Amino acid sequence: MPKGRILVVEDDKDNRELILFLLQKADYETLTAIDGGQGMQMALKYKPDLILLDLSIPGLDGWKLAGRLKKHAELKAIPVIAVTGHTLPGDRRQAIESGCDGYITKPLDVTTFLLQVEAFL
Repeated sequence: MPKGRILVVEDDKDNRELILFLLQKADYETLTAIDGGQGMQMALKYKPDLILLDLSIPGLDGWKLAGRLKKHAELKAIPVIAVTGHTLPGDRRQAIESGCDGYITKPLDVTTFLLQVEAFL
């Protein structure tokens, strides 16, 4: 039985495949979206336990999607974690202010990634 359902919103194929591999190996059910619009649709349809969100996705970007997710009555309780290459000073604060509940930087540290994810479940 899966530990939980996680929606991964990531447009980069290599990053998406790595994240999915790590999560599936750890017995999580995974869902994927490659842009913000699809991410919103998947979140509404499946109500995942956690959303891992790249901030630089096409269309509705991750910053805006995080805000929409947190304003939606059915989705606001779902933890949204930014998984991003944005590492400049202030990026973490901006992600949290946009609606993210946490922040994981890329490139991923595969030795600690699952521990970081599990801390939000």
